[in-house]
Amino acid sequence: MSTQPSGLSRSRAVLSLEYPMSLGRFDTYDKAQKAVDYLSDHEFPVQNVLIVGTDLKQLERVTGRLTRGRVAIGGLVSGAWLGLFVGMIFALLDTSSAAGVGGIVVTIAFGAVFGLVWALIGYAITGGNRDFTSVTQVVATQYEVLVEHKFAQQARELLAKLDPMAAAQAQVDAAREAERQRLASQPPQPPL
Repeated sequence: MSTQPSGLSRSRAVLSLEYPMSLGRFDTYDKAQKAVDYLSDHEFPVQNVLIVGTDLKQLERVTGRLTRGRVAIGGLVSGAWLGLFVGMIFALLDTSSAAGVGGIVVTIAFGAVFGLVWALIGYAITGGNRDFTSVTQVVATQYEVLVEHKFAQQARELLAKLDPMAAAQAQVDAAREAERQRLASQPPQPPL
């Protein structure tokens, strides 16, 4: 019995093909999308196509130096936002006028102090390791277009009309791969 949530199993079914076959590899997502769009424009059943990002790389862009002052300001601001949020909740739940603007200001101040202290403690614990801020992104360096095996030949014929040179190269690559697999499956021949 499966213990996966039904939404997860449904998304896996949508994001997979029964017997996928490669139609080609593209250097950019736009080129892969153009190929699928071409198939769609020619009435191909594109619900049997999958674009897969391959050769993933993680890029990290360093955005600045991290100093004690920046950490303090960041903690102060995020703590103030937290204090504002808590103060607004108190103001909504308290029917008396005692918790009005003054109550919100007090919770903002407490939140700012709390954020400042915890940010400085966290920075001190790191001991100077990773003294910079950055933004991280995972990107694919190539995109492979896969199609259900039942529709592979039809898709190849359509894409050959889009780019005849790419179609010829794909046939050469497929023939090389078939020959490599054929040679790999043969037992080694003794030397003469």
